Amino acid sequence: MLGKIALEEAYEMAGMEAKSQREAALYINPNDRERYMRQISDVNSERVRLADAHGIGYTIISLTVPGIQGIADQAEAERRATEVNNWAHEQIKSRPDRLGAFACLSMHDPAQAGRELARCVRELGFHGALLCDLQHAGPGGETYRFYDQPEYDAFWAVACELDVPVYLHPAAPADVVYDKLYARRRYLVGPPLSFAQGVGLHVMGLISNGVFDRFPGLQLVVGHLGEKLLADAWRINHWFEDVKKPIAEEEGGVMCKRTFYDYFRDNIWVTTSGDFDTPILKYVVDTIGADRVLFSVDYPYETIEACSAWWDGEAEEVKKAVGGVDNYRKIGRDNAKKLLKLDKFHDSEAPVS
Repeated sequence: MLGKIALEEAYEMAGMEAKSQREAALYINPNDRERYMRQISDVNSERVRLADAHGIGYTIISLTVPGIQGIADQAEAERRATEVNNWAHEQIKSRPDRLGAFACLSMHDPAQAGRELARCVRELGFHGALLCDLQHAGPGGETYRFYDQPEYDAFWAVACELDVPVYLHPAAPADVVYDKLYARRRYLVGPPLSFAQGVGLHVMGLISNGVFDRFPGLQLVVGHLGEKLLADAWRINHWFEDVKKPIAEEEGGVMCKRTFYDYFRDNIWVTTSGDFDTPILKYVVDTIGADRVLFSVDYPYETIEACSAWWDGEAEEVKKAVGGVDNYRKIGRDNAKKLLKLDKFHDSEAPVS
């Protein structure tokens, strides 16, 4: 398929090789680290050549983990976010038909985060923001700031006013959480378990604490085919509706107003990033509909070649799983065009059959 749009595609700013080596030691096969180190800091050469070779017409880049969320000092986090956003803009501005970006943000101060998001959207042409889960703050980074609390309404209001999505991406567990849960289970850090646990908790907090009820137009993107939440959709919804909401009413507590399914059908999108599994994709489409699913790679943690071998190499099987060629095109391109308000880009109107 030509003209695919990829939304969860990481980069690291040039000059951060030591940090990239630390991330590679955690997430990359030792035999593949040379490739990763080369690709993570490249934005507009090899990345675009590989996209060309495998039918990706438009790529949204975003700062890799842990992003700005790993910076506990507020002033440093705000300075770094601005620096990185400006650097990313310089990398993509000569290729508007091929490359776009999500802003990275310091989430220490919701109002400041909103101002930086607005600057990036209005002045730099970015398509929204990607946040690497919760914001670490305080001594040792051990204060955790979740965006499901009322003080973050100021930020969500800006995202809604700008009408841009926010991508909630995982980050590795740190400090006390790592020490208590993962220090003796360290090979579960990342995609095997910790990523889904972290983002799953955060997304469920946004739902259950009523963020989407206060901001019904808010659009959130979650990767990896929903971070395992949809695999338990029936049970979550059953317990919300039949147990937790009655308890909240009894206690006078705050609980979401709509069903779990409603939020995924109206507010939350999921991408295929790093999860190239046709049966799971079919289940996700059957559960929330093809209109809420977006193609992505998770480059360079996954390879464009491997993703293309699935999406394009097994195209007939994928089309059948998602309900036909129209849904295949929606997931590969059209849904992202709608969400991101994209018009013309490389192969944006290429036929799909």
